Amino acid sequence: MSDINPEDPAPDTVEVSHAEFRSGLPAGRFHLIVNPERARKYVRHRLFIIAIALPLVGIGAALSLSGHPWMGLTLVVAGVLLHRLVTVQAPRILLHLATQDARIYREAIEYEILEVRLAR
Repeated sequence: MSDINPEDPAPDTVEVSHAEFRSGLPAGRFHLIVNPERARKYVRHRLFIIAIALPLVGIGAALSLSGHPWMGLTLVVAGVLLHRLVTVQAPRILLHLATQDARIYREAIEYEILEVRLAR
């Protein structure tokens, strides 16, 4: 029988404190693996993007229908672009948030969104 447990983290993965992560990342001591799909979901949830983008689109549609088409179109485009921009940039946003807040760093590690490995 094998001693390998499929639930164990990858052999290269290391457990580091937030302070060590913050100091070692700029120095190049760590290599990060970010799960982009999970990062998108986490960042959208964490930053309340739906709660911001949906009212922008709704108010924009209402303005367009009430006789202010350019103002309405501007708000609709802003809401859609906000959602898309955050979705595309989610791994970078997550990395920024993880370096600034220890709780977000811990959650990203816990939820297997972020994986820290030693640089080779």
